[in-house]
Amino acid sequence: MTCPICRKDSDPKYRPFCSRRCADIDLGRWLTGAYVIPGDAGEEEDRAPRRPDEEPLH
Repeated sequence: MTCPICRKDSDPKYRPFCSRRCADIDLGRWLTGAYVIPGDAGEEEDRAPRRPDEEPLH
C-alpha cells in the first residue's frame, strides 16, 4: 500500500500513511475544509444549532 499523500510505501504504525508528517498533512486538509464530503445543500442547515431567539426555518 502506498501513502495517499506522498506515494511512498506506507508504515503500519501510521497506516495508510508513511509517516506522522503525512498523517498530519491529511488531518490539516480535513480541518481546513480542503476535503469535502458532498451532501444536500440543506442538510447542514438542518443540523446547525440555533440561538433561542432565532425563528425556525420553514
